[in-house]
Amino acid sequence: MATDFVTCDLLDDHSDQAISVVSPSIDGKSFRNFGGHHSFGGQVVTVKCFEDNSRVKELLATEGKGRVLVVDGGASMRCALLGDMIAESAVKHGWAGVIVYGCVRDVDQMSKMPLGVQALASIPQKSTRKGVGETGLTISFGGVVIHEGDYIYADNNGIIVSGEPLI
Repeated sequence: MATDFVTCDLLDDHSDQAISVVSPSIDGKSFRNFGGHHSFGGQVVTVKCFEDNSRVKELLATEGKGRVLVVDGGASMRCALLGDMIAESAVKHGWAGVIVYGCVRDVDQMSKMPLGVQALASIPQKSTRKGVGETGLTISFGGVVIHEGDYIYADNNGIIVSGEPLI
């Protein structure tokens, strides 16, 4: 997916389409860029997991085809669901980006990777791996419902979701 768009312009250019905007503040936290690409987008793959990044690691080791993994981590601030090694796997397998409703770690390394990464915060604590989590679900955060197969676009202005591609 191209990384040369602005979400504001996408909204303006597609005002006739149903596009949802993720709330800029969720429980006092806002999504921040942690990856090397500050604008990214693509078709959504969903995973829901709480303090266990097993499914995140598994999915990002499959062919990404320019898609974006959207992780509903329940906004946990106790551990990271994405770090540099899993992010490297995402790059190797062609993912456009990862959006984590939760935390990430190894942010200095991720900031140098050709990958979009947005999350609520960073924390050095890694997650456990017990094989817990579900994929392909409809998830919701920031006042927006996100379905597997939707299209998501993120930049420094925010995150938007559409049922159809905007680029």
